[in-house]
Amino acid sequence: MALFRLNVAIPDLPGSLGLLASAIGSAGGDIRELIVLKSEGGRGFDDITVAVPGSDPTDLINLLNSIGGVEVISINPVE
Repeated sequence: MALFRLNVAIPDLPGSLGLLASAIGSAGGDIRELIVLKSEGGRGFDDITVAVPGSDPTDLINLLNSIGGVEVISINPVE
């Protein structure tokens, strides 16, 4: 598994983080760290370190971006 740090924006509503975490798990990802950065303008901003199967996070990113209101702002490999 490869590690990636995702910076994401999600709706600042109850259940949004749970929905995001469930999507990561359903894609085979494992959350290793989560940092809540801020809430601004009705959106929450978080850094999430995720272990993904293989070495290509494209499928996970596409899945997360397909969730209403979720935006993957950046993704960086963790060495």
